[in-house]
Amino acid sequence: MTDTITLYHNPRCSKSRAALALLQENGVEPEIVLYLETPPSRERIATLVAALGIEPKALVRTGEDVFKTEFKGKALDADGWLNALASHPRLIERPIAVRGKRAVIGRPPENVLSLLD
Repeated sequence: MTDTITLYHNPRCSKSRAALALLQENGVEPEIVLYLETPPSRERIATLVAALGIEPKALVRTGEDVFKTEFKGKALDADGWLNALASHPRLIERPIAVRGKRAVIGRPPENVLSLLD
């Protein structure tokens, strides 16, 4: 494999742990980014969203308390959601696996396997 896979990972999340295990079972030791400890920049989030082929709002975890208290019911544009994700990394859906210019959300965890071909 030529491109390293980067996994935006939260070890407390079962889906994130399952995605990591699947990669490892397939001989891949991804570069781990503990995104709650070292949050990605707004620019990096924009790059991830583009690689995922989604709008920024689709990356938002709406079940998080910070979403319910600060963002629920608000009509933010793409820039507003990028700012929210950068300011509150807990809102970022997880896990995200990236290889080169491709990215997938590991929900279900098996989605990460699509990066192996």
